[in-house]
Amino acid sequence: MAKITAHDLAKKQKEISVAAFFERNKHILGFGNQTRALITSVKEGVDNALDACEEADILPDIYVEIKNHEDGECRLIVEDNGPGIVRNQIPHIFGRLLYGSRFHAILQSRGQQGIGISAVVLYGQLTTGKHAKISSKIEEDRPAVVAELVIDTNKNRAEVIGRDTVHWDKPQGTRVEISIMADYKRGKKYVYEYLQSTSIVNPHAQITYREPDGTEHIFERTSEVLPRKPVEIKPHPYGVELGTLIKMAKYTKARQLNSFLKSEFSSMGDRTTNAAIEKAGLEKTLNPKNMTRDEFFSLHKAFKKVKIMAPSTDCLSPIGETLIKRSLKHKTKEISPEFIITASRPPSVYSGQPFQIEAGLVYGGNLPKEETVKILRFANRVPLLYQQGGCIITQAISSIDWRRYGLTQTSGKGIPSGPAIFLAHISSTLIPFTSESKEAIADVSEIENEIKLAFRECARKVQHHIHKEVKRVKTREKFDLITKILPEIAKKSAHMLDKPVPALDAIITKIMDVVWIEDLIEYEKIERHPVQTTLIGETSEEQQGGTITKSRIMVVNYKRNPQKFNLYAIIPEDAVVGEVNPKPSKVTNNFIKWNLDTIPPANKIDVTFELAGLEKGDFDENDLYTENINPAYVIGADKWEGD
Repeated sequence: MAKITAHDLAKKQKEISVAAFFERNKHILGFGNQTRALITSVKEGVDNALDACEEADILPDIYVEIKNHEDGECRLIVEDNGPGIVRNQIPHIFGRLLYGSRFHAILQSRGQQGIGISAVVLYGQLTTGKHAKISSKIEEDRPAVVAELVIDTNKNRAEVIGRDTVHWDKPQGTRVEISIMADYKRGKKYVYEYLQSTSIVNPHAQITYREPDGTEHIFERTSEVLPRKPVEIKPHPYGVELGTLIKMAKYTKARQLNSFLKSEFSSMGDRTTNAAIEKAGLEKTLNPKNMTRDEFFSLHKAFKKVKIMAPSTDCLSPIGETLIKRSLKHKTKEISPEFIITASRPPSVYSGQPFQIEAGLVYGGNLPKEETVKILRFANRVPLLYQQGGCIITQAISSIDWRRYGLTQTSGKGIPSGPAIFLAHISSTLIPFTSESKEAIADVSEIENEIKLAFRECARKVQHHIHKEVKRVKTREKFDLITKILPEIAKKSAHMLDKPVPALDAIITKIMDVVWIEDLIEYEKIERHPVQTTLIGETSEEQQGGTITKSRIMVVNYKRNPQKFNLYAIIPEDAVVGEVNPKPSKVTNNFIKWNLDTIPPANKIDVTFELAGLEKGDFDENDLYTENINPAYVIGADKWEGD
């Protein structure tokens, strides 16, 4: 047998294109089986459509259709009203893996690798042997371009099979048609759940879904406002690795170390730059291109020894508590939930990467009491449907003792059971997914801690709501009983003694011995409405359209002594405060405060205020607090714990 030499082995070595790699490892991208392949294909098509519309400042109208052919072949169609794609970019976007515009950008985005939609094209041609068909129209008075293409996996380039121009009634947009092998029977419910979940965290989008049998579902938009566009930021020193630092220095235009740090990194001003250079034992005037590996190593270590301000959070685009609540209310209206709670944590940082956690909790109504709660997981406005058990969101929820908040949970650990739906959304410049299929978030302690804090805040609100309602019902029953029985006793006694019926206010007050606070909220639909805003101490008059939310708070003193205290009403972050009566002592972007004058026994005060900028139902219950009064005396408000 001939001896194999190193030269013989060298002849066998050759470069593998990224397309060829994923051709053999399609499970890595979420195409492990035909059910998941269907969901992944829909997901990538919808994500692309949402990105295109948002980048062009267009409210998305997305159409999804699945045509179920024989032998397990499905024809997937995703159409949007975005800006379209110029002719020469179509082959690159749909026929070239790892081609994209956001890979090097540090900002929140749905996808960054440039793999998604081209991976669907690759999967389609591998499993059906058919071409992908892309239609694009970029201007209303021009025809649409139609291209049929496949991917040459050896070159990772598109091969355009055919190209044409056709008339298309749409003013602009993109239509993608791809044939894939998929298990529609098993995947049917997951497609619906994915699109419904997508509409929850993208309330500005309208999604129409047509099933193979012609059944059509419309997930209506609940907001006419596009999300805030995230702003790209520079790398943060805490998150940069040594090799990346060396590479950045190689390509920088800066000629001195101090200017290199200030120009290429975020949160690096004169103080932090000088401190880092001093800790590293280097000179400010050192040319970064001439630095040695040891000098870079010293600088990298010095970053960790200097307190550097967290990066700007303009790079994030969270959904917001108001829109999460509105979406959940709209999507769960058939369940008729008892209440919906939301919580939003302040932005935080892990390894120099900004992130923010938002949570929602739907409780009661027609939700099953014996089943485990449903968990809706999202990352950068994208639903995560698989690998729930391996996701840090699930682990964080499972580690909370939910028995304290009225849910069933064995040993205080694990996913609880009860009439509830949990929602968790993480916004970040870099989601730490466990794999390229992007279905679960990795175990990062900072993220886990923020998720726990968000859900504990939701749980406390649930506990507070239930406690407040129970206390209010009991007091109401007592009040109804007193006001029905005492007048009858007074009438009969007066009749027997032949005397006038006595006044009962003082007696009712003595028995009740509480301060009763009750609120009523109404909505007024208007075309244009002048609103005098008093937000953060400034006063101005604006023309507001839409809905005006009117809140009336009734404060009744059923105690024997006059009462004087402060009342606080929490306002949503998206609201604009309008007319307020009586005049408040303080208005911030979080609350309105009144210093209530002395309320005599058996007397009441009405407090009213108006909010603009909300839709009907966004604000359906006041969150009220009192100060300078014993909270045990108060029904309908909690103790104020400070700003």
